[in-house]
Amino acid sequence: MKILIINGPNLNLLGKREPEIYGSVSFESYFETLKERFPQHQLDYYQSNHEGCLIDKLQEANGQYDAVVLNPGGYAHTSIALADCIRAISIPVVEVHISDITKREPYRHHSFTAEACLKWLFGMGLEGYDKAIEYLEIQLKKC
Repeated sequence: MKILIINGPNLNLLGKREPEIYGSVSFESYFETLKERFPQHQLDYYQSNHEGCLIDKLQEANGQYDAVVLNPGGYAHTSIALADCIRAISIPVVEVHISDITKREPYRHHSFTAEACLKWLFGMGLEGYDKAIEYLEIQLKKC
């Protein structure tokens, strides 16, 4: 299975940004761990701080990948355009948030993008990415 992992704004700062919330491991480092855990899959990674670039990458992934694991960061709470893009593509998208957004500031409690995704995982730390891949394995075997 080919899976594209897309991280949104400020996730390039993982390992440095608010370690009490996001931990002290960079995503690039964790991505190597993911590839070791899931050698049977082709995992690719993309990160951007720009909403339009995330939309472009999702559109490009359609038909080139079997699925997407998306952490839209703060765009989850604001981007109708990103949610519309997820609805417009034909591959499944699972949304991941490292922190438990339901226990953070009230404006983080709602995710417009999660409404468009196959599944939404939050509050599991970086392990949420593992769980998203495991979920996709199960779901795509059913098809």
